[in-house]
Amino acid sequence: MEAHGAALRRVLLLSFCVAGIWSAYIYQGYLQETLSTKRFGPDGKRFEHLAFLNLAQSVVCLIWSYIMLKLWSRSNFGGAPWWTYWSAGITNTIGPAMGIEALKYISYPAQVLAKSSKMIPVMLMGTLVYGIRYTLPEYICTILVAGGVSTFALLKTSSKTISKLAHPNAPLGYGLCFLNLAFDGFTNATQDSITARYPKTSAWDIMLGMNLWGTIYNTIYMFGWPYGSGFGAVEFCKQHPEAAWDIFLFCLCGALGQNFIFLTISRFGSLANTTITTTRKFVSIVVSSVLSGNPLSTKQWGCVGMVFSGLSYQIYLKWKKLQKKRKAT
Repeated sequence: MEAHGAALRRVLLLSFCVAGIWSAYIYQGYLQETLSTKRFGPDGKRFEHLAFLNLAQSVVCLIWSYIMLKLWSRSNFGGAPWWTYWSAGITNTIGPAMGIEALKYISYPAQVLAKSSKMIPVMLMGTLVYGIRYTLPEYICTILVAGGVSTFALLKTSSKTISKLAHPNAPLGYGLCFLNLAFDGFTNATQDSITARYPKTSAWDIMLGMNLWGTIYNTIYMFGWPYGSGFGAVEFCKQHPEAAWDIFLFCLCGALGQNFIFLTISRFGSLANTTITTTRKFVSIVVSSVLSGNPLSTKQWGCVGMVFSGLSYQIYLKWKKLQKKRKAT
């Protein structure tokens, strides 16, 4: 009876994590799309300073992680020093900025699909640089994802969706997304190196260090000279309070989402988190298509199916490897 109660609590906690990640990031995606396509106020102006979202989110997540460390962290001894995150902070500033900037040129569903193809540059670099040999099922996953993203990019986007974009330019938009993936790869590798050198580093330590440097770099970039774009963003928010409110909610969703991700990884492992976030991306595309008026053609939905079939198969392969390791031990 006691074991049954523990299992029920575990299921409820997992459901809570799924609901938290889905609601935070799906709504954040909706806000991101709104800020990149909506015309604000009677003058119908667009919010052109999308990079400001990264600065705002860095500040909110920095404050949030500091509060969490003070409330929950027992000791900071043995964790990575704050200065060790300076290089990862650079790529973590540039990468997301490119991903957000891509929304000026391609639709939100296209951006989500492009950013879902993270395995492609990872496998490419692994093969060319490190000589890693992958299995046939892993290549099948990559072919499905690459084929789905490529075909989606080549298919004609609806005129209704194109009319919402600030500066429609598919090659530039997809190029920014793939540069975003490349910078993310360096960021993740650097974070892994830091945690390997400092094993007592907590998720909150990483969140604090990354967002501290993100705040510094973004502040210099946006306010470091008299005509920096940050001043234009602040002025726009003063003239259009609705945009300021959307930005605040965007940042709050990001901070809450990171909380649920850390909770999921600590209680259920990275594989469960990968599964939840992958399915969240698919739901985000559905929500965008239905609520934001970005209609996808039947062929485009087929491409979405290809990408997420590949991602689902990759998750299944990881699960099989995990099961083999557990049996071996």
